[in-house]
Amino acid sequence: MTSTTQTNYGDTIFRNLTRAFAFLILLLIVFMVYEMYRTSASSIEKFGWSFLTRSVWDPVQEEYGALPFIYGTLVSSAVALVIAVPLSVGVAIFLSELAPAWLERPVSFFVELLAGIPSIVYGVWGFFVMVPWMRTTVEPLLSDHLGFIPLFRGAPYGVGMLSAGVILSIMILPIIASISRDVLKAVPRVQKEAALALGGTRWEATRIGLSYARSGIMGATILGLGRVLGETMAVTMVIGNRPAISASLFDPAYTMASVLANEFTEATTDMYLSALVEIALVLFVITIIVNSFARLLVWSVTRKNQAGRV
Repeated sequence: MTSTTQTNYGDTIFRNLTRAFAFLILLLIVFMVYEMYRTSASSIEKFGWSFLTRSVWDPVQEEYGALPFIYGTLVSSAVALVIAVPLSVGVAIFLSELAPAWLERPVSFFVELLAGIPSIVYGVWGFFVMVPWMRTTVEPLLSDHLGFIPLFRGAPYGVGMLSAGVILSIMILPIIASISRDVLKAVPRVQKEAALALGGTRWEATRIGLSYARSGIMGATILGLGRVLGETMAVTMVIGNRPAISASLFDPAYTMASVLANEFTEATTDMYLSALVEIALVLFVITIIVNSFARLLVWSVTRKNQAGRV
């Protein structure tokens, strides 16, 4: 009787303790939002919702608008995902389905090693190696062959939205590839063997595995997107840091993380500081919205797969 009471008492303590840890995370998020909102109250009061739609960023006249930074963040993230997702899934398919064992292990090791490289190293490499290459080779080539598309018009500066998207794609490629590879390896062999037994080709069996692993691959893409939205130093060194909106990927731009890194130490007035903190608040909200939407997609795909198996 005594031992049963002690066991129940211990379970109650453990349950309440873990519940407290969970609520602590929620309180931390609420506290962060509150502090950012309190510090940015002056900017919110002066500019209101127009802060999100204004393109002016003039610390001298104390006129601020976050639209160029929001645009730069979203477009650079989109470019990075367009480049990185197909490459990452291709690498994952090769490592999980096609590569022999003697090749899979070293290649997997080097792919995972890329994920551990500090972002400042990517930034230095991007500025001194990738940017000159983009300026002299890639951007002129794109302009010559695809210049009729607004995305590839303009002078080849080297620094710009395209360079930021490329450097970000390199940074998230190992994350998406490693997780996608593990997801594909977790697909039951019965699925692939059944496809082959019915006369399917190797590619058709792989497609079945990809269909089975869609939710996991989407989750890997979400993790990559999470890093893209908040990446700072590497992007700051190659994007050009100009608060402007342009349809061309060749033109310099700015992201929300970059403007915080570049100008926070220069915020000598209360309104300047308030505007920067409001950008941080907007970045925080956008990150939560994007991840929530992505989680909703994962839930819908998982539910569809479960319904199909039933």
